[in-house]
Amino acid sequence: MNKKILALILCLALLGAPVLATTAYGEEIQPATTAAFDLPCKAAILMDQGSGTVLYEKNADEQRPIASITKIMTLLLAFEALEAGKVKLTDVVPVSEHAYGMGGSQIWLEPGEQLTLNDMFKAICICSANDAAVAVAEFIGGSEPVFVQQMNDRAAALGMANTHFENACGLDSGNHLSSARDVAIMSREMLSNHPEVENYCTVWMDALRGGETQLINTNKLLKSYNGITGLKTGTTGGAGVCISASATREGLKLIAVVLGSESGKERFEAATTLLDYGFANYENANVTLPETRPEMLPVTHGMEATVPLAYASPATYLMPKGQSGALQAELELPTTLQAPLEEGTQVGTVHILNHGTNIADYPITVEAGVTAREFLVCFRRLAFALLMHPADFVQND
Repeated sequence: MNKKILALILCLALLGAPVLATTAYGEEIQPATTAAFDLPCKAAILMDQGSGTVLYEKNADEQRPIASITKIMTLLLAFEALEAGKVKLTDVVPVSEHAYGMGGSQIWLEPGEQLTLNDMFKAICICSANDAAVAVAEFIGGSEPVFVQQMNDRAAALGMANTHFENACGLDSGNHLSSARDVAIMSREMLSNHPEVENYCTVWMDALRGGETQLINTNKLLKSYNGITGLKTGTTGGAGVCISASATREGLKLIAVVLGSESGKERFEAATTLLDYGFANYENANVTLPETRPEMLPVTHGMEATVPLAYASPATYLMPKGQSGALQAELELPTTLQAPLEEGTQVGTVHILNHGTNIADYPITVEAGVTAREFLVCFRRLAFALLMHPADFVQND
């Protein structure tokens, strides 16, 4: 058989690329509990913002009222609407009779009064204004009940299994409940995807209405804790005194949630204890992929000759302080791939090693799909080659 005709036969041998399994193993970080230290509150959790790893928990899944910490979800939906281009910071937010009727902490909005969305964010983040939160909810959702349904839908999407919202501001209501873990989850979503909220939450004092209305932040940790970045306080008769506190030091970002303290002093002491514990015992170790890692791999039997790769390995990895050693990243990759390939198919693995021990695995995937060569494509290419270079296909004896 003429060796050039073998090309046609090879075109018919189309097999799928193998998929390598990924297994993360190694000793996982176990959260501390009240057996290690207790806190003056009903429930609490400490979470690493980057990885979502829980470092401490106390009654973390117990359903409880959360007061104005509710406003984190209200802000999350508002910032998502802002990002989607549905609203702008300069938009004027009207004030309804319903928003005007909110009790508790407020900036005394008047029916028909118009403030910008930017000003409403200041009122919500700095002084926890209930009337401003409800006005924003009505502006984004059309009505507070519609917005509350959106809040519950978003909570479900985030996996907040113990949360049910009944209003947009956090005033006590029969089934308006959440948990320390769920609060940490929505706080992490807010801070990770909309860090601009820190521009509001870290302001100690501001003013609205041309200086007539003074705003003073309810989060006293802004004045006392190094690295504090937010996020939200809350106090009602049913919830007690609560906080979701976030802080950053040397690249490590932590979220401390405290629910059901007896006083503001105990709330801030508990949050401080949690954050201090996290910063004292954990660090982010740098993970550097090999400089020689391939950005593309060749593909056989495909309509494309190469395919780009995507590496899921994080830039940092949470480790107990002093135990990070020299983290290394090793790649497990084939030299070539075989079509067909679907976008997102895992084709390799990044192994994270600490002192030679594999502690985590992350997938290497293809960024684009590659279809297999069809018979007609192969035939046409062969026919074209035969027409253009017939001498190459003649066997001389």
